[in-house]
Amino acid sequence: MSKRRTAALVLVGVVALVLAGAWLMRGKLATAAMEKVYLRAMASDPYAGLPDGLYVGLCGSGSPMPDPTRAGPCTVVLAGKKLFVVDSGAGSTKNLSLMNLPPARVNAVFLTHFHSDHIDGLGELMLQRWASGPNTSPLPVYGPTGVDQVVAGFQSAYVLDSGYREAHHGPVVVPPSGFGGAAHPFEARPDLPNVTVIDEPDLKVIAFPVHHNPVDPAVGYLFIYKGRRVVISGDTTASPRLEAAAKGADLLVHEGLAPNLVALQRKAALADRRANLAAIFHDILSYHTTPEQAAGIAQRAGVKYLLFTHIIPPLPVRALEGPFLGKSREIYSGPIRVGHDGDLMSLPAGSTEITYSNRLKTFR
Repeated sequence: MSKRRTAALVLVGVVALVLAGAWLMRGKLATAAMEKVYLRAMASDPYAGLPDGLYVGLCGSGSPMPDPTRAGPCTVVLAGKKLFVVDSGAGSTKNLSLMNLPPARVNAVFLTHFHSDHIDGLGELMLQRWASGPNTSPLPVYGPTGVDQVVAGFQSAYVLDSGYREAHHGPVVVPPSGFGGAAHPFEARPDLPNVTVIDEPDLKVIAFPVHHNPVDPAVGYLFIYKGRRVVISGDTTASPRLEAAAKGADLLVHEGLAPNLVALQRKAALADRRANLAAIFHDILSYHTTPEQAAGIAQRAGVKYLLFTHIIPPLPVRALEGPFLGKSREIYSGPIRVGHDGDLMSLPAGSTEITYSNRLKTFR
């Protein structure tokens, strides 16, 4: 046997032994890795390493349609050290934690409207913000007229659960004064000016009405932090008020429905004699925005970056992103991204830079 062949066999044997050892030690290795994950998740400053600026992430990029890769609608905004959530769809609170943006740190929630998919995670968010804090005051929840009814409903639904937790953990761990949410309603109508919801020296949050009939009221939000501007559409058809708010914005986070792909859903429903679903697939076309329409808004408004969320229909493979966008890239000259859960756009203060990362991929 040649020396070269002997050396190769020895090398193979060593590799096999290393792999076998790793297999036998896999539990200990996984436990050690998990300890590091927990230490990072429990860190006193989860925003360490993030320069001062405006950060916008997708804690949920989906819609009411079942999608194993996308939670319900939720956009997270980090302005300096203040953490805000826009809408709270199912599964989005878990994504916040997985993105290392702790629910306990949420300063306020802003609701765009009261469709079930935009609020069905609100109870979980209020509970996690209270129990993992501990927070001694309720979660502020801003929204158009009717938000007080929504918050009161979740408050009532969770009151038994809050009693169990107080009895089990005690008032130091879960202060009774911090349970639930505090509603902050405002009036936003097409015949009224935009509403400044938060007005601080470095931070402004402005609500404006959008068109999502028969859902009324419905609003979008403009966040301004140290000169950086981000607009979040909520659910809407192509909206002149939104386009005006988006003038010169750094980032437009806009919903998108692709009629060509929804047509395939309706065709399948009709073929299977699912008349109810076929009717729904027809009706939803009338109160959402197509990607091409959103691209037109971004182009006319001079937006620097367009990020799609509330993706309709689900896109189980990335190859469908092209058909979803249609001719959007021909209409809008700036960068476009079809959003995924965990996406984070970074807009440092005092800069025009916009960078992308994904916090779910980073922290998993």
